[in-house]
Amino acid sequence: MSIQLKKGTLELCVLSLLSKADRYGFELVGAISAEIVISEGTIYPLLKRIKDEGYVSTYLQESSEGPPRKYYRITDYGRTTLKTLEAEWKSIVKGIENILAQNAPN
Repeated sequence: MSIQLKKGTLELCVLSLLSKADRYGFELVGAISAEIVISEGTIYPLLKRIKDEGYVSTYLQESSEGPPRKYYRITDYGRTTLKTLEAEWKSIVKGIENILAQNAPN
């Protein structure tokens, strides 16, 4: 998958995962990496940006495996943004499927 396509879809993936449960950064990396090849370095700048934009908030939680972890929680604004991104994604996928069907051999 091209880098530009990944960048455009990672925000949707992160917000979708956070809409189901709060997660810390490395946990998000693992969940996304299980489906899409990404590097850890692509998620953390994205998390900072979506926090700065108000889509998520953060809190620290103690960990039995080391230092406290920074967890991300989706905000109401993030949920609204997620709905918009999901609608855009579905529209794009439908359009691409229509184009591919036009070029399919008979």
